[in-house]
Amino acid sequence: MNDGQVTTDDSWAPDACTLPTAERPLRLAEFDQFFREAVRGADRVSAQHLRLHLVGGAQVEEAARDLTARESSCCSFFAFAISRSGPDALTLDVRVPAAHVDVLDGLASRAVSAAGPR
Repeated sequence: MNDGQVTTDDSWAPDACTLPTAERPLRLAEFDQFFREAVRGADRVSAQHLRLHLVGGAQVEEAARDLTARESSCCSFFAFAISRSGPDALTLDVRVPAAHVDVLDGLASRAVSAAGPR
């Protein structure tokens, strides 16, 4: 990865991410699995704000909190907020500073692709 840009090899992690390079494919696979299992919709609230609509109970919420906490620890520019809008409905808001909009673009694309049509 160069100049903080998203690469074309299906990775959306910029150089600012401190997760060791060897671990990035595993994290990417975790996100893809989470997106496939939980994401039911996505709204791009603004260039710097993505809202993912999730379906699932306590296990999905726990998985979301774990995954976003681990991602925040290595990519501190992410701001994640999880809220429950119903017994089986969650919202995951993802915000980034303007310098990392390209990373949010990649995350949004992966979420929509992995979730597929519903």
